[in-house]
Amino acid sequence: MCYSAKVQQTLRSLAKRFGADVDWTLFEQVFHRRLQDDEIKFARALEANFQQPQSEIEQRIQADIEAYRKVVGTRWETDLFKQKKRLGDAQRSLQTKETKKARDDERIASAKIDAYLERLANLRRTDVQEMDDRIFPRYFVPLVVREGDRLLIRPMRYQCRLAGKPATYDERYPGTYNARRDNLEGFWSDVYGTQHGVMVVNSFYENVPLHLYEKRELASAEKPENRVLHFNPQPPQEMLVACLWSHWTHTTDPDLYSFAAVTDEPPPEVAATGHNRCIIAIQPQNVAAWLAPEGLEKSKLAAILSDRPCPYYAHQIAA
Repeated sequence: MCYSAKVQQTLRSLAKRFGADVDWTLFEQVFHRRLQDDEIKFARALEANFQQPQSEIEQRIQADIEAYRKVVGTRWETDLFKQKKRLGDAQRSLQTKETKKARDDERIASAKIDAYLERLANLRRTDVQEMDDRIFPRYFVPLVVREGDRLLIRPMRYQCRLAGKPATYDERYPGTYNARRDNLEGFWSDVYGTQHGVMVVNSFYENVPLHLYEKRELASAEKPENRVLHFNPQPPQEMLVACLWSHWTHTTDPDLYSFAAVTDEPPPEVAATGHNRCIIAIQPQNVAAWLAPEGLEKSKLAAILSDRPCPYYAHQIAA
Protein backbone atom coordinates (compact mmCIF):
# COMPACT_ATOMS: atom_id res chain seq x y z
CA MET A 1 0.00 0.00 0.00
CA CYS A 2 1.46 3.36 -1.01
CA TYR A 3 0.51 5.32 2.09
CA SER A 4 2.60 8.37 1.19
CA ALA A 5 4.45 9.76 -1.81
CA LYS A 6 6.31 12.78 -3.14
CA VAL A 7 4.17 14.08 -6.00
CA GLN A 8 4.72 16.60 -8.78
CA GLN A 9 2.25 19.43 -8.08
CA THR A 10 3.38 22.39 -10.20
CA LEU A 11 0.17 22.94 -12.14
CA ARG A 12 1.45 24.89 -15.13
CA SER A 13 4.35 22.48 -15.57
CA LEU A 14 1.96 19.53 -15.52
CA ALA A 15 -0.39 21.26 -17.96
CA LYS A 16 2.44 21.91 -20.42
CA ARG A 17 3.82 18.40 -20.09
CA PHE A 18 0.51 16.65 -20.80
CA GLY A 19 -1.11 19.25 -23.04
CA ALA A 20 -3.84 19.57 -20.42
CA ASP A 21 -6.04 22.35 -19.06
CA VAL A 22 -6.10 23.14 -15.35
CA ASP A 23 -9.58 22.98 -13.82
CA TRP A 24 -9.09 26.26 -11.96
CA THR A 25 -12.76 26.41 -10.98
CA LEU A 26 -12.59 23.10 -9.13
CA PHE A 27 -9.35 24.13 -7.43
CA GLU A 28 -11.07 27.30 -6.23
CA GLN A 29 -14.05 25.35 -4.91
CA VAL A 30 -11.91 22.93 -2.92
CA PHE A 31 -9.63 25.62 -1.45
CA HIS A 32 -12.68 27.65 -0.44
CA ARG A 33 -14.35 24.63 1.17
CA ARG A 34 -11.28 24.13 3.35
CA LEU A 35 -12.20 27.28 5.27
CA GLN A 36 -15.12 25.34 6.78
CA ASP A 37 -13.77 21.79 6.54
CA ASP A 38 -10.53 20.84 8.30
CA GLU A 39 -10.71 17.40 6.68
CA ILE A 40 -9.59 18.97 3.37
CA LYS A 41 -5.81 18.83 3.20
CA PHE A 42 -3.19 19.96 0.69
CA ALA A 43 0.57 19.66 0.45
CA ARG A 44 2.41 22.97 0.66
CA ALA A 45 3.68 22.36 -2.89
CA LEU A 46 0.11 22.68 -4.18
CA GLU A 47 -0.45 25.93 -2.29
CA ALA A 48 2.79 27.29 -3.76
CA ASN A 49 1.13 27.47 -7.19
CA PHE A 50 -0.77 30.54 -5.96
CA GLN A 51 1.96 32.54 -4.25
CA GLN A 52 2.18 34.77 -7.33
CA PRO A 53 -1.36 34.67 -8.76
CA GLN A 54 -1.70 35.38 -12.47
CA SER A 55 -5.49 35.65 -12.77
CA GLU A 56 -8.49 36.73 -10.76
CA ILE A 57 -9.39 33.18 -9.84
CA GLU A 58 -5.84 32.53 -8.62
CA GLN A 59 -6.04 35.71 -6.55
CA ARG A 60 -9.20 34.41 -4.91
CA ILE A 61 -7.53 31.06 -4.20
CA GLN A 62 -4.53 32.80 -2.65
CA ALA A 63 -6.89 34.90 -0.50
CA ASP A 64 -8.57 31.71 0.73
CA ILE A 65 -5.15 30.19 1.52
CA GLU A 66 -4.20 33.24 3.57
CA ALA A 67 -7.58 33.26 5.33
CA TYR A 68 -7.16 29.59 6.22
CA ARG A 69 -3.66 30.15 7.58
CA LYS A 70 -4.93 33.04 9.69
CA VAL A 71 -7.71 30.92 11.21
CA VAL A 72 -5.40 27.98 11.91
CA GLY A 73 -2.64 30.26 13.22
CA THR A 74 -5.03 31.93 15.67
CA ARG A 75 -6.22 28.54 16.88
CA TRP A 76 -2.67 27.30 17.43
CA GLU A 77 -1.63 30.53 19.16
CA THR A 78 -4.53 30.08 21.59
CA ASP A 79 -3.46 26.50 22.29
CA LEU A 80 0.16 27.64 22.67
CA PHE A 81 -0.88 30.21 25.28
CA LYS A 82 -2.75 27.50 27.22
CA GLN A 83 0.31 25.25 27.23
CA LYS A 84 2.58 28.09 28.35
CA LYS A 85 0.22 28.76 31.25
CA ARG A 86 0.16 25.02 32.03
CA LEU A 87 3.96 24.98 32.06
CA GLY A 88 4.18 28.03 34.31
CA ASP A 89 1.67 26.60 36.76
CA ALA A 90 3.56 23.28 36.87
CA GLN A 91 6.92 24.95 37.46
CA ARG A 92 5.53 27.11 40.27
CA SER A 93 3.97 24.02 41.84
CA LEU A 94 7.28 22.15 41.66
CA GLN A 95 9.05 24.96 43.50
CA THR A 96 6.73 24.26 46.42
CA LYS A 97 6.35 20.47 46.24
CA GLU A 98 7.48 17.66 43.96
CA THR A 99 4.44 15.84 42.57
CA LYS A 100 3.96 13.43 39.69
CA LYS A 101 1.15 15.55 38.25
CA ALA A 102 3.23 18.72 38.19
CA ARG A 103 6.20 16.89 36.65
CA ASP A 104 3.95 15.32 33.98
CA ASP A 105 2.35 18.69 33.24
CA GLU A 106 5.80 20.25 32.86
CA ARG A 107 6.96 17.52 30.48
CA ILE A 108 3.78 17.43 28.37
CA ALA A 109 3.41 21.21 28.18
CA SER A 110 7.06 21.64 27.14
CA ALA A 111 6.65 19.11 24.34
CA LYS A 112 3.42 20.71 23.13
CA ILE A 113 4.94 24.20 23.21
CA ASP A 114 7.80 23.03 20.98
CA ALA A 115 5.31 21.36 18.63
CA TYR A 116 3.09 24.44 18.33
CA LEU A 117 6.07 26.73 17.76
CA GLU A 118 7.25 24.43 14.97
CA ARG A 119 3.76 24.30 13.44
CA LEU A 120 3.42 28.08 13.51
CA ALA A 121 6.84 28.60 11.93
CA ASN A 122 5.97 26.13 9.19
CA LEU A 123 2.57 27.76 8.64
CA ARG A 124 4.07 31.23 8.18
CA ARG A 125 7.03 30.44 5.94
CA THR A 126 6.86 31.27 2.25
CA ASP A 127 9.84 29.31 0.90
CA VAL A 128 9.33 25.94 -0.77
CA GLN A 129 11.13 23.09 0.98
CA GLU A 130 12.05 19.56 -0.08
CA MET A 131 9.22 17.80 1.74
CA ASP A 132 6.49 20.18 0.62
CA ASP A 133 5.42 17.84 -2.18
CA ARG A 134 4.74 14.89 0.13
CA ILE A 135 1.13 13.68 0.25
CA PHE A 136 -0.78 11.29 2.49
CA PRO A 137 -4.20 9.62 2.31
CA ARG A 138 -7.04 12.19 2.07
CA TYR A 139 -4.77 14.88 0.66
CA PHE A 140 -6.06 16.57 -2.49
CA VAL A 141 -3.62 15.97 -5.33
CA PRO A 142 -3.41 17.13 -8.98
CA LEU A 143 -4.58 14.22 -11.14
CA VAL A 144 -4.42 14.13 -14.93
CA VAL A 145 -7.71 12.82 -16.38
CA ARG A 146 -9.60 12.91 -19.66
CA GLU A 147 -13.02 14.47 -20.05
CA GLY A 148 -14.43 14.18 -23.54
CA ASP A 149 -11.77 15.19 -26.01
CA ARG A 150 -9.51 17.11 -23.63
CA LEU A 151 -7.17 16.41 -20.75
CA LEU A 152 -7.75 18.11 -17.42
CA ILE A 153 -5.75 18.52 -14.22
CA ARG A 154 -8.14 18.30 -11.30
CA PRO A 155 -7.69 18.31 -7.52
CA MET A 156 -8.81 14.90 -6.29
CA ARG A 157 -8.65 13.34 -2.86
CA TYR A 158 -6.18 10.51 -2.39
CA GLN A 159 -8.70 8.01 -1.04
CA CYS A 160 -11.40 6.96 -3.43
CA ARG A 161 -15.06 7.02 -2.47
CA LEU A 162 -16.88 5.31 -5.31
CA ALA A 163 -20.05 6.92 -6.61
CA GLY A 164 -23.13 5.56 -4.87
CA LYS A 165 -21.31 4.54 -1.69
CA PRO A 166 -22.22 6.19 1.64
CA ALA A 167 -19.87 8.80 3.09
CA THR A 168 -19.19 6.39 5.98
CA TYR A 169 -17.32 4.23 3.48
CA ASP A 170 -14.20 6.34 4.11
CA GLU A 171 -14.00 5.15 7.71
CA ARG A 172 -15.10 1.59 7.06
CA TYR A 173 -12.54 1.08 4.29
CA PRO A 174 -9.62 3.45 4.99
CA GLY A 175 -7.34 1.61 2.55
CA THR A 176 -9.22 2.69 -0.56
CA TYR A 177 -6.42 5.05 -1.56
CA ASN A 178 -4.95 1.99 -3.31
CA ALA A 179 -6.65 -0.26 -5.85
CA ARG A 180 -5.29 -3.80 -6.00
CA ARG A 181 -4.69 -4.98 -9.55
CA ASP A 182 -6.17 -8.39 -8.77
CA ASN A 183 -9.45 -6.71 -7.79
CA LEU A 184 -9.84 -4.21 -10.64
CA GLU A 185 -12.62 -6.25 -12.24
CA GLY A 186 -14.23 -6.85 -8.85
CA PHE A 187 -14.48 -4.03 -6.32
CA TRP A 188 -13.19 -1.42 -8.80
CA SER A 189 -15.19 -2.59 -11.83
CA ASP A 190 -17.39 0.55 -11.92
CA VAL A 191 -14.39 2.76 -12.72
CA TYR A 192 -11.83 0.36 -14.21
CA GLY A 193 -12.01 0.74 -17.95
CA THR A 194 -13.85 4.06 -17.77
CA GLN A 195 -12.35 6.56 -15.31
CA HIS A 196 -8.56 6.48 -15.35
CA GLY A 197 -6.01 9.04 -14.21
CA VAL A 198 -2.28 9.58 -13.84
CA MET A 199 -0.39 10.94 -10.84
CA VAL A 200 3.26 11.99 -11.29
CA VAL A 201 5.31 10.55 -8.41
CA ASN A 202 8.98 11.10 -7.60
CA SER A 203 9.29 8.62 -4.72
CA PHE A 204 7.07 6.80 -2.25
CA TYR A 205 6.88 5.60 1.35
CA GLU A 206 5.69 2.33 2.84
CA ASN A 207 5.00 1.01 6.33
CA VAL A 208 6.89 -2.23 7.00
CA PRO A 209 6.88 -4.36 10.18
CA LEU A 210 10.33 -4.23 11.75
CA HIS A 211 10.64 -7.99 12.16
CA LEU A 212 9.89 -8.56 8.47
CA TYR A 213 12.36 -5.85 7.49
CA GLU A 214 14.97 -7.65 9.61
CA LYS A 215 13.89 -11.02 8.10
CA ARG A 216 13.03 -12.72 11.37
CA GLU A 217 10.08 -13.97 13.38
CA LEU A 218 8.60 -11.97 16.23
CA ALA A 219 10.35 -12.81 19.48
CA SER A 220 8.38 -14.18 22.40
CA ALA A 221 6.22 -11.41 23.91
CA GLU A 222 7.59 -8.94 21.35
CA LYS A 223 5.04 -6.45 20.05
CA PRO A 224 5.05 -5.61 16.34
CA GLU A 225 6.94 -2.43 15.55
CA ASN A 226 6.67 -0.33 12.40
CA ARG A 227 9.32 1.21 10.17
CA VAL A 228 8.65 3.75 7.42
CA LEU A 229 10.76 3.12 4.32
CA HIS A 230 11.40 5.72 1.64
CA PHE A 231 11.74 4.20 -1.85
CA ASN A 232 13.49 6.10 -4.64
CA PRO A 233 13.70 4.81 -8.23
CA GLN A 234 17.22 4.41 -9.56
CA PRO A 235 18.17 6.04 -11.81
CA PRO A 236 16.03 8.94 -10.48
CA GLN A 237 12.90 9.41 -12.59
CA GLU A 238 9.31 10.53 -12.41
CA MET A 239 6.80 7.71 -12.23
CA LEU A 240 3.53 8.02 -14.15
CA VAL A 241 1.35 6.15 -11.69
CA ALA A 242 -1.85 4.51 -12.96
CA CYS A 243 -4.94 5.62 -11.02
CA LEU A 244 -8.71 5.16 -10.94
CA TRP A 245 -11.08 7.97 -9.96
CA SER A 246 -14.71 8.59 -9.16
CA HIS A 247 -17.07 11.57 -8.94
CA TRP A 248 -19.25 11.16 -5.82
CA THR A 249 -22.41 13.22 -5.51
CA HIS A 250 -25.02 13.64 -2.81
CA THR A 251 -28.25 15.60 -2.43
CA THR A 252 -26.92 17.66 0.51
CA ASP A 253 -23.14 17.14 0.70
CA PRO A 254 -20.60 18.76 -1.66
CA ASP A 255 -19.39 16.78 -4.66
CA LEU A 256 -16.21 14.79 -4.13
CA TYR A 257 -13.64 13.90 -6.76
CA SER A 258 -11.36 11.18 -5.38
CA PHE A 259 -8.94 8.54 -6.64
CA ALA A 260 -6.86 5.48 -5.85
CA ALA A 261 -3.45 4.43 -7.14
CA VAL A 262 -3.30 0.98 -8.76
CA THR A 263 -0.96 -1.46 -6.98
CA ASP A 264 0.50 -4.85 -7.83
CA GLU A 265 2.93 -7.43 -6.54
CA PRO A 266 6.21 -5.70 -5.66
CA PRO A 267 9.52 -6.03 -7.50
CA PRO A 268 12.12 -8.19 -5.70
CA GLU A 269 13.95 -5.34 -3.96
CA VAL A 270 10.69 -4.02 -2.45
CA ALA A 271 9.52 -7.51 -1.45
CA ALA A 272 12.89 -8.09 0.23
CA THR A 273 12.13 -5.29 2.71
CA GLY A 274 9.01 -7.11 3.93
CA HIS A 275 6.47 -5.11 1.93
CA ASN A 276 3.97 -6.90 -0.31
CA ARG A 277 2.57 -4.20 -2.66
CA CYS A 278 3.88 -1.54 -5.03
CA ILE A 279 2.31 1.25 -7.10
CA ILE A 280 2.28 0.72 -10.86
CA ALA A 281 4.12 3.20 -13.08
CA ILE A 282 3.19 3.01 -16.76
CA GLN A 283 5.26 3.83 -19.84
CA PRO A 284 4.96 7.40 -21.22
CA GLN A 285 3.85 6.04 -24.60
CA ASN A 286 0.90 4.29 -22.89
CA VAL A 287 -0.46 7.32 -21.04
CA ALA A 288 -2.82 8.43 -23.82
CA ALA A 289 -4.41 4.97 -24.06
CA TRP A 290 -4.66 4.61 -20.28
CA LEU A 291 -6.46 7.95 -20.00
CA ALA A 292 -8.93 7.04 -22.78
CA PRO A 293 -9.83 3.44 -21.92
CA GLU A 294 -13.36 3.35 -23.34
CA GLY A 295 -13.59 0.71 -26.02
CA LEU A 296 -10.27 -0.91 -25.14
CA GLU A 297 -10.35 -4.60 -24.32
CA LYS A 298 -9.39 -5.52 -20.79
CA SER A 299 -6.45 -7.46 -22.21
CA LYS A 300 -5.10 -4.18 -23.65
CA LEU A 301 -5.47 -2.43 -20.28
CA ALA A 302 -3.76 -5.36 -18.58
CA ALA A 303 -0.91 -5.11 -21.07
CA ILE A 304 -0.47 -1.41 -20.25
CA LEU A 305 -0.23 -2.23 -16.53
CA SER A 306 2.31 -4.98 -17.25
CA ASP A 307 4.44 -2.90 -19.62
CA ARG A 308 6.02 -0.78 -16.92
CA PRO A 309 9.40 0.88 -16.40
CA CYS A 310 11.68 -1.23 -14.23
CA PRO A 311 13.93 1.02 -12.15
CA TYR A 312 15.61 -0.33 -9.06
CA TYR A 313 13.78 0.96 -5.97
CA ALA A 314 16.50 1.84 -3.49
CA HIS A 315 15.29 2.49 0.03
CA GLN A 316 16.25 4.02 3.31
CA ILE A 317 14.56 4.23 6.70
CA ALA A 318 12.65 7.52 6.78
CA ALA A 319 13.32 9.98 9.56
